[in-house]
Amino acid sequence: MLILPFLAFSQEEAKLYYCAFDNQKLEDAFEIIEDIYDVRFSYSDKAIANKKINLKREKRSLKQLLKVIEAQTSLSFELIANRYIIVNKSTSKVDVQELDKIILNSYLTKGISKRKDGSYQISPTSLGILPGLTEPDVLESIQLLPGVVSPNETASGFLVRGGKMDQNRLIWDGINMYHKGHLFGMISPFNPNATKHVTFINKGSHPRYGERASSVISMTTTTKIENQFKAQIGFNGINGDAYVDIPIIDDKLSVQASIRSSYNAIYQSYTFDRLADKVFESTKIENGNNPNNDFSFLDYNIKLNYNHNANNNFYASVISIDNALDYTVSDTDTNETFNDRLSIENRGYGLGWNKIWNKNLRQYTSAYFSEYDLNYNFITSENDTQTSDFEKRNVIFDSGISTEFQQTINDNNSVMLGYQYVLKDVGYAFLNTTDASFILDEDKAVVQTHSLYANYDYKSPKWFDVSLGLRATYFDELNSFRFEPRLLLYRQLFKNVKLQVSGEIKNQIISEIDETILSDLSLENRLWRLANGNEFPIINSKQVSAGFIYTNNGWTLDIDNYYKTLDNITALSLGFLNPNNSQFNIGEQHSYGIDVFLRKRFNGFNSWVSYSFNTSESKYQNLNNNAFFTSRSNVRHAFSTALSYKISDFQIALGWRWQTGKPYTESVEGIDGLEFNNGINTRRLPDYHRLDLSSTYKFKFSQDSKLRAKIGFSIRNVYDKENLISREYRGNNDLNSEIETIDRFAIGFAPNVMFRLYW
Repeated sequence: MLILPFLAFSQEEAKLYYCAFDNQKLEDAFEIIEDIYDVRFSYSDKAIANKKINLKREKRSLKQLLKVIEAQTSLSFELIANRYIIVNKSTSKVDVQELDKIILNSYLTKGISKRKDGSYQISPTSLGILPGLTEPDVLESIQLLPGVVSPNETASGFLVRGGKMDQNRLIWDGINMYHKGHLFGMISPFNPNATKHVTFINKGSHPRYGERASSVISMTTTTKIENQFKAQIGFNGINGDAYVDIPIIDDKLSVQASIRSSYNAIYQSYTFDRLADKVFESTKIENGNNPNNDFSFLDYNIKLNYNHNANNNFYASVISIDNALDYTVSDTDTNETFNDRLSIENRGYGLGWNKIWNKNLRQYTSAYFSEYDLNYNFITSENDTQTSDFEKRNVIFDSGISTEFQQTINDNNSVMLGYQYVLKDVGYAFLNTTDASFILDEDKAVVQTHSLYANYDYKSPKWFDVSLGLRATYFDELNSFRFEPRLLLYRQLFKNVKLQVSGEIKNQIISEIDETILSDLSLENRLWRLANGNEFPIINSKQVSAGFIYTNNGWTLDIDNYYKTLDNITALSLGFLNPNNSQFNIGEQHSYGIDVFLRKRFNGFNSWVSYSFNTSESKYQNLNNNAFFTSRSNVRHAFSTALSYKISDFQIALGWRWQTGKPYTESVEGIDGLEFNNGINTRRLPDYHRLDLSSTYKFKFSQDSKLRAKIGFSIRNVYDKENLISREYRGNNDLNSEIETIDRFAIGFAPNVMFRLYW
């Protein structure tokens, strides 16, 4: 039970604001009131179900407004700490659990909020409309937040504040996940209809989160035990899926399950064709015409929730992600065939136990196991006789156990202590079989880590709210200690202005490398490997951040500045020129940036503008004369804006994105082919921009029926802009072969449709 002091309305709270509603759903009205009066409602869905309000436009204080709503809805309101409003049925009280303080609700849209610790909370099942998306893709939604960009235009390939893709940690129900995208990253592998909450952290992360240098994306399924059977089924232009929530024992035991699969083996839609065009551009598959080709994906998850009693609950969770590719193309001139076979699997298993010892002490214990397998073959045949087989393998076994205690000392002080043990077993190999089989490159390593972490929270009504954390980790096989302090400061300077300051140090022992040994496909050439303390040291990250948030009468302004350094990062030097001389180089990276977000709500419209500036430079041993150069991942300017409108159950959104092109190393035509004499990453691709559109509508088949439906459509790149997003160079691992330029373009005009049933 949440126990906080009740404070009477102050003169600040008695300010008058205009507010009007015309037969508005109460849930939607609460969103608008939260923006105008800078408050936060807490309620159960059942308490406000089917309730609507009518209000003439006039100035009212918050207290006056709540009295009018009480009269129309038979609800009662309890104000806590002058900002949090507990919504109760007149005949009952709601048991309110203490949650992290939310300082911005409906950040981009409904279902996205920003918390006092600077993290973002996303609820996919209640997410409002976003431009270009018919359904709330978990990773695509994150990319609309300030400081996050995807220069390769994929759901999985996003960069956070100048970091790299592999520096983003993905967690599903406590399980580390390594495969990040279906269809080579085009859509998220995590079913949004099964995902209850997503926490995205890009600064000042809690000390329980280690392992990655840039960001944390923690996804959880529901822990609520329903007493009624719930189900939903749907499809779009790419896949179909189903979700069920089945009560087994009332208030004790339930199971949730979801499954999602592509259906292109039965019917290949125009939407799927557009995605495939982008994925297979500049490969032999682009021109392939074999009806037996396979390009598919499947994911499913199952979760069992068990409440032993009021003080003990348990869960068991399983997730599986599978991607398959089997493409064969033929060259009639040479009578050769080329067969690409790719299988990617990521399976995870998690267990958890939550224990309430008393009203002030809680314990959270969990264990997990994650297995990742990538198997790739590029087979060349001539006259139906195999001439070569290039193989690529990447295997990860990741397991761990953790427990932590949370102790509330008093209303203003709390402390948390925890321990984690993690074992990572990672290996990869490259084999080439022509006349005989030989190893091109391989590595296998095991690292065990032991981490102790603690966090102290102090809430000051007069000064700063302080969160101070420390994580101490020992890497057994590397015989290395690392200490990672974290600091968060928060203060409400004025009624409408809030200050946030953070600082952190993080370390990373597993990362992806770009291999030089490429097939014609070359779509999954990034493989995971562990640090070994020598040519692959532990990556170290330091970040400081400061900014303020202004909210008033539907306006929101969020500005954040940051400076981040990365040490002991590695890069492969121009391996395409000569694989025999390619080597890994150790370096550092410095990034500075500003993230700006502005939003305004008015008359059913929601509009926002987001801008991010980032300058990122890298320096490596034996490269560029040991001088700094522009980082390959640097996107200097990124701008997006959107306008959405909601009336009853109909929503529509229009959004535009613009960003500067990625840096690339310029080549010139020489006597012996392409030459690289103008420095590393000295040129940029053309600017990128596109316009996206989305619309959805919810409806019931009858007033008394439990069966509900949702339809929607979206268009990416409405005006079909041709965006060059990558320029790379490829050789054939042969000094006598020419180097060729590979240009890749973003997705063109891509419509999508969606239909979903709920009951």
